[in-house]
Amino acid sequence: MSSRVSGDPEKEEEEEDEEEEGEEEEEEEGSVNPTEVKMSQIVMPGHSNHRQELSVGQLLKWIDSSACLSAERHAGCPCITASMDDIHFEHTISVGQVVNIKAKVNRAFNTSMEVDVQVSCEDLFSDRHWRVCHAFATFVTQRSNTGKKVILKPVVPHTEKEQVEYSVAAERRRVRMLHDDIIKDLLSHGSVLPPVRRSCGGRSAAPPWRVLQLVLPPHANHQVNTFGGQIMAWMVNVATIAASRLCQAHPTLRTIDMFTFRGPSQVGDRLLLRAIVNNAFKNSMEVGVRAEAYHEAGPNRHINSAFMTFEVLDDHRKLCTLPRIRPEPLEGERRFQEAIARKKIRLDRKYIISQKQGEVPLSVPWDPRNQVYLSYNNVSALKMLAARKNWRLSSEKDKVRLFTLEHKSMLSFRVESEVDVPAHRAFRLLAELSDRPSWDPHYQNCELIYRVDDDDFLYRVVTPSVRQGGVGSPTSAQPEGIQDFILLASKRKPCGSGDPYVIALRSVSLPTHPPTEGYNRGEVLCAGFTILEIKDNMSLVSYYNQASPEVIPYISTDIAGLSSTFYHTFSSCSQYLAKNRLLSASEEPTDPDQTTNTDSPTWDAAADGLSAPPHSTKL
Repeated sequence: MSSRVSGDPEKEEEEEDEEEEGEEEEEEEGSVNPTEVKMSQIVMPGHSNHRQELSVGQLLKWIDSSACLSAERHAGCPCITASMDDIHFEHTISVGQVVNIKAKVNRAFNTSMEVDVQVSCEDLFSDRHWRVCHAFATFVTQRSNTGKKVILKPVVPHTEKEQVEYSVAAERRRVRMLHDDIIKDLLSHGSVLPPVRRSCGGRSAAPPWRVLQLVLPPHANHQVNTFGGQIMAWMVNVATIAASRLCQAHPTLRTIDMFTFRGPSQVGDRLLLRAIVNNAFKNSMEVGVRAEAYHEAGPNRHINSAFMTFEVLDDHRKLCTLPRIRPEPLEGERRFQEAIARKKIRLDRKYIISQKQGEVPLSVPWDPRNQVYLSYNNVSALKMLAARKNWRLSSEKDKVRLFTLEHKSMLSFRVESEVDVPAHRAFRLLAELSDRPSWDPHYQNCELIYRVDDDDFLYRVVTPSVRQGGVGSPTSAQPEGIQDFILLASKRKPCGSGDPYVIALRSVSLPTHPPTEGYNRGEVLCAGFTILEIKDNMSLVSYYNQASPEVIPYISTDIAGLSSTFYHTFSSCSQYLAKNRLLSASEEPTDPDQTTNTDSPTWDAAADGLSAPPHSTKL
């Protein structure tokens, strides 16, 4: 685990405490999650490393045990660990301190479920509490005695926070299922990463460190399989040894990339664990570790793989500079380059997902390497906004309702109405953003720049200026000129019963489309539609927008009750949906699922050296 190495730890702990208290206040009093499991453990010397700090391996055992209890409490049958998402360890835990672990099921799908695990530390003598890490584990049910799959009952969220996690879990599951493809598609290639200089100095990379473990009954879980937490703990130990050999010091584990269990092992198996340093950066190194199982003369079975990032701290808890490594030809060079790519992906993901509301600029640079996380952030932000409960009805006219929400100094609005159109049809029509100028006066022009995949698209949208009298009323907050936006549009179909269709929008920046003279470049933090099937082929269509300064002039008069722009726009939207409700397939508007807009300029990612071909994921 790692300590923070900059800033004021006490201040950071106080801020975290305030955040956690604020989250608890939002939860409804008296609500109890039936899947929640709480575990408290005092750290004894036998749980610690040489620095008298809790070892990460022991913590992973406790995390896995708590998550498994929660999963089985919901499933009512034996469950096994399928994967553990990336974990970042923020603080260390010393001997004598108390580890508090809280696990609960966020959402159940068919035969799998996501378990939320939060780990905090408590100092009994100073009455201090601080967050250590936050993890998401996926558990799957085992087949029944008859060989049939056990279908899980749905999770019913009771609080606003649980509703948010329930909704966003579907998007996390999508990213999780694409994890291997993300790594393959986004890893390094010659046009992005600098070539390895064979003449560069540095220490030769040490050969893989190998450890053989015999799985004994104490290593098994209650299902007589090797305990997943034990396998993860062994992997951490082997990776730590490999890191120590390079730096000739005691390294600190900071981050673990996703653990994915590819198969079970049993008592009597031999587990072969191999770890090797893939690359050493200035203050951190990446170690790849792989676990294989075999029994007697049988073949080796790949059980798990992970990539772990280590740092070395001096006596003053400052980062030490690490020795460079000189990769061996071929396989060594491949691992060296892939480690650079993974570091780039981690930094992109951390920046995108941790970006706070109100930060400027709102637009994150888009490229294929961060697309998956931008899309995840885009959809999850809209789902989290939609899940909030403290919306206030501002006005209503002919069943078109305008709601507002003030949260953390951010003004958001929601416009909604029921339409006599099936949800899947409304989704298909509204997802075609290029047709929006036909019914929305706020969209003067909308051109497709680039089709990323079947679910994500990049558009350039031009909106008329308020001062030109196109929309709303004059305001000194709006500069002269026409505005344009570069938007990432991400669409999602329902993941389960009761889920809405989602069309999420957020600003991004593109090197091929910089701000141009005559246009004021605007930014959208979070906007989009949710479409929910309600009854008899009728849908509830809701439009959301977190109002950035560029948007407020368009909405202020409606919120104040001085204008009916929203009503007219939404009425036009309803008419557009009704008009196209029964069109035959040959008469339907162009669907970006089937073709790209050949009349608009297409951004060629490969020409800019940003496309990433599939790549091996070996350690």
